[in-house]
Amino acid sequence: MIKKQLVKCIPLVLVFASTVATADLQKGIDAANVGDFETALFEFNYLVKNNYPPAMYQLGQLYENGTGVARDYKKAAELYTKAADMDEVDAMFSLGVLYHHGDGVTKNLSKALELYTQAASKGLAAAQFNLGTMYSNGVGVTQDYINAKQWYMKAAAQNYASAQFNLALMYAEGQGVEKSDEMSFIWNSIAEFNGYKDATHSRRLDERKMSPSQVESATEKANEMYQKILDGKFYSDDRRI
Repeated sequence: MIKKQLVKCIPLVLVFASTVATADLQKGIDAANVGDFETALFEFNYLVKNNYPPAMYQLGQLYENGTGVARDYKKAAELYTKAADMDEVDAMFSLGVLYHHGDGVTKNLSKALELYTQAASKGLAAAQFNLGTMYSNGVGVTQDYINAKQWYMKAAAQNYASAQFNLALMYAEGQGVEKSDEMSFIWNSIAEFNGYKDATHSRRLDERKMSPSQVESATEKANEMYQKILDGKFYSDDRRI
């Protein structure tokens, strides 16, 4: 009976500890946002010493950007690596960026691709977008428009404007998809809804190739798709898109 009681108590202790760590992390984030880096560094360093991955990521961000501390890509890479090894998805992505550009680590596109894939598979839109870009441009991997489209779609479904715009470009050029002024117009419109300025010009170019009735129909479809995205009801694996 004693063993059973001890086992039941452990989750309560873990929940409490996690709650405290989350509160301390937020205190550090709030301090950094108002320029109180002394407090931010104290909170993050304390949590890092206690092996809290989100704090490793946040501290890595300060070192990567040179915010409140001297910029140190190597230190950022060390923190991201430790956090990524503990399954911190934001750290996986940020470490991938460092490997992509060779900041603080030896440039390694294969490693960047691996880290982006890990983070993208966990649903991080920025990683999904970067994967789409690598496949689309053939950087660090064989050019593959179909794979690029699939990753862009996943990010676009999370309302990631850059992915929505790149999808419009793919439809405009017929890269990995059937060339379609309508679909280019739709994705440009959606990106434009999110304030992506280049999408406005591209949408107008699409519009010149379409009849008024086609523009009206595409506008309705764009509005419907955008609402589905906002409602979390747009599915990136829909073969009709």
